[in-house]
Amino acid sequence: MTPRPAQTLSLKGRALRYLAAREHSRAELATKLSRHVAPEDDPDAVARVLDELAAKGFIDEARVAESVLHRRAGRLGGARVLQELRAKGLPDEVVADAAAQLRSTELARAQAVWRRKFGQPPADAAERARQLRFLAARGFSGDVARRALGGAADDDDF
Repeated sequence: MTPRPAQTLSLKGRALRYLAAREHSRAELATKLSRHVAPEDDPDAVARVLDELAAKGFIDEARVAESVLHRRAGRLGGARVLQELRAKGLPDEVVADAAAQLRSTELARAQAVWRRKFGQPPADAAERARQLRFLAARGFSGDVARRALGGAADDDDF
């Protein structure tokens, strides 16, 4: 029995497969698709495919940002989420809009993350430092982390 030849997808087919799994930015798709362009192929093929998909609405940078915010903002601070958006190659204005959205809920998100992890105020300075480091590692600013822990000691419902 002879093995079947590997089925090769077109660049557009690959891009649609990636987009079916999750939202991708134009830069992410360009990186992924460029791996599948042979040296003898047209070097502008990837750009043409991406232009076509963007014109049809399959690639939308704002939708990518909204997807990341929806998936990650509940567990991470603004700094980590914004770093992830920048790593996806999103334009500065989209990242700035996301930063404005994150800023308004930063303290509430930090308190929710803290509550899920610890649930009770720190007993001593070492424990307080550990909890602050945890929130900082999640991408919350030092000021927000201190206010989240400070609120924990003051708020009985917290």
